[in-house]
Amino acid sequence: MKIDWKAYQTNGFFDELIDGQGKVRLHGKQLAHFFSKLSAEELRKARAVADLAIKEMGISFTVYNEGSMIDRAWPMDIIPRTIGKKEWQGIEVGLKQRTEALNLFIDDLYHDQKIIKDGVFPKGLLEKSVNFREQCVGINPPNKIWAHICGSDLVRDGNGTMFVLEDNLRVPSGVSYMLENRSVMKRVFPELFEQVSILPVDDYPSQLFDMLAAMSPRPDDKPEVVVLTPGIYNSAYFEHCYLAQEMGCQLVEGRDLVVEKDDCVYMRTITGLQRVDVIYRRIDDLFLDPEAFLPDSQLGVPGLMRAWSKGNVALVNAPGAGVADDKVVYAYVPDMIKYYLGEEAKLANVPTFKCMDEKECDHVIKNIDKLVVKPANESGGYGLLIGPKSTKKEQQQTIAAIKKDPRNWVAQPTLSLSTVPTLDDIEPDGRHVDLRPFILSSGKDTKVTTGGLTRVAMVKGSLVVNSSQGGGSKDTWIVDEEAK
Repeated sequence: MKIDWKAYQTNGFFDELIDGQGKVRLHGKQLAHFFSKLSAEELRKARAVADLAIKEMGISFTVYNEGSMIDRAWPMDIIPRTIGKKEWQGIEVGLKQRTEALNLFIDDLYHDQKIIKDGVFPKGLLEKSVNFREQCVGINPPNKIWAHICGSDLVRDGNGTMFVLEDNLRVPSGVSYMLENRSVMKRVFPELFEQVSILPVDDYPSQLFDMLAAMSPRPDDKPEVVVLTPGIYNSAYFEHCYLAQEMGCQLVEGRDLVVEKDDCVYMRTITGLQRVDVIYRRIDDLFLDPEAFLPDSQLGVPGLMRAWSKGNVALVNAPGAGVADDKVVYAYVPDMIKYYLGEEAKLANVPTFKCMDEKECDHVIKNIDKLVVKPANESGGYGLLIGPKSTKKEQQQTIAAIKKDPRNWVAQPTLSLSTVPTLDDIEPDGRHVDLRPFILSSGKDTKVTTGGLTRVAMVKGSLVVNSSQGGGSKDTWIVDEEAK
């Protein structure tokens, strides 16, 4: 039996491929036509080829469960998500605007704090920030860029409006899976890439390297760029290896680096010490340097903050950038854009209730069964309460946590997230999705990935897309609808 798109049910949600009248959207016409010609056997074979490719390519991620680590093959659905080029161009402009404002905000907080003095951002919110680093006050990274790499999560509501759900500025991950999803799709359906005008994503590693190299304190020499990983037990270790290999850089651990008496960073090699110019660090702030942060850290490099503060090495992302990676701070991003750039936000925030505000907190507690409630600094879907799908016990536990530390909690309406057809056996069924594009900022140039990592809730009706919570992924196609 072949796919009949006329029988596909959107169930009242905004579907990325099929509109409310059951018609295929312009940017997905060629894709829908192609899949409608495949038999059930051909679909099963295609899925088997994709699963085999993922295993052969070693695409995996690590899940922490009850004290143990489980290495799993990367979950991917073979029906891509499509977005029109024209719409994407508008989203791209909005992401660049947002990232520019966030970098200005971070730099301001570590210097004059004008946004606080002018009453736009609450002083109390900064004082209780777990990601503000006193060690970074007064430091001037190259071009005043702190968040060189940003992963902003986008969601579309029931009316088709795209919102920013959150900004990941500390150590954003997932871009390797965006690239590998494309590689897998080219193996499974090579002919589709000849029929559809899909904008490429495979230039990201070169763009990433160029951005990193531009941060070098020795711009006239060929920069030595390394990727600093916590090691094989980190959940994103696959990505660390992948990006280092694609950029032609050394993958190092803290023990491979040393800060010498000249306050420069060197890499231990079989031929002796070699100067390092740029460190793409995939280690959280507190583990970076035992002299500046946690004294018992075995992952970092003693003296690294000293070398960075003196401008002898670039750290990407800069320590302290996580001060803006906070779900309460997120609520003020539209105000930041207006304050620093004199513009209205081109991409809207999801309406957000801040529990540190007494009236908003009362509203959250009274309506907890209708809202999505989040801790300010957790990631991966941990600590999340989805009100309509929660139990009374879970609601009471969350209310108790809110009352204990109101500053650490926000709430948002339960959005009717958009869906994308996803294979359930061999029949497509709508599953909820989000999208994480990646933005590279050097201070002189800003690049946005063509699309990003589409994460999909593989369980019917679920809104949780995180891979650590059972979510999967899709290749994301930005399609030029006007191309012949």
